[in-house]
Amino acid sequence: MSMTAPTSTEQSGRTAKLIDGKAMAAQMTAEIRQQVEQLVEQGHELPGLAVVLVGNDPASEVYVKNKAIQTHRAGMKSFMQMMPESTSQEELLALIKELNENSKVDGILVQLPLPPQIDAATVINAIHPDKDVDGLGEVNTGRLALGMNNGIVPCTPLGCLKLLQSVHKDMTGLHAVIIGASNLVGRPMAQLLLRENCTVTVAHIHTREIEKIAREADILVVATGKAGLVKGSWIKPGATVIDVGITRIQTPEGKSRLVGDVVFEDACQVAGHITPVPGGVGPMTIACLLHNTFQTASRHKMKPEG
Repeated sequence: MSMTAPTSTEQSGRTAKLIDGKAMAAQMTAEIRQQVEQLVEQGHELPGLAVVLVGNDPASEVYVKNKAIQTHRAGMKSFMQMMPESTSQEELLALIKELNENSKVDGILVQLPLPPQIDAATVINAIHPDKDVDGLGEVNTGRLALGMNNGIVPCTPLGCLKLLQSVHKDMTGLHAVIIGASNLVGRPMAQLLLRENCTVTVAHIHTREIEKIAREADILVVATGKAGLVKGSWIKPGATVIDVGITRIQTPEGKSRLVGDVVFEDACQVAGHITPVPGGVGPMTIACLLHNTFQTASRHKMKPEG
């Protein structure tokens, strides 16, 4: 899939160029749709993505609805599976087994968080590795850690990598600092950047002199969930900043707005390139989910019989 660097804009008083994740995601989705059409022309069924939502968490409902919309936009089938808050782990595992065995379903995603009576790790690892389009199961995690190319890469880190590749055609030797060591973003992001021949430092809330370490980064990826953690003074002049965080805060006027883990206006005075919040990593996460679903569908549908 060819990707062109997004058009970046400079605003008054800012030196950083914006990395337009929304535009890149729209381009990816359009290209995936073309590939889906080619797959169908070859006589194969439409790729199908099953998204499972347990409970009625408002934020999760919004995410799931958006994923369904984007799945249809890419020309693929969306299989929505809504289960009540009282669902037992056994009931959810039974549904996962059905979806694993359903040939029309090429990818399975269980929306997190899950209710407290359900162990998320058990559920995620019940998804067949070849349908684990979130890439969070033990098998795909292991494949990524070992540098293997036959695994499914988690959507958010993959989206971050594609954003970085729109700026840096070659990342060899660059110092990448990741703030946040979660299994969802930080750890897989480190593995992806090692593949790009970066020198990688993973920092977290217990890291000493974290500001000093951040200032050494040519590439700074921040994924902590702490709004406004990273100030402009933490950033090396000209660095590329990928802000994964997204938090809704209340303004003094009584309204709410979304902000990232980086103080955006301050960072724009120092960084060379930066992702906005919203409109940066978020759209690319969903685009990479569609990418993963299409890739798994291609392998399933083109696999020789017998």
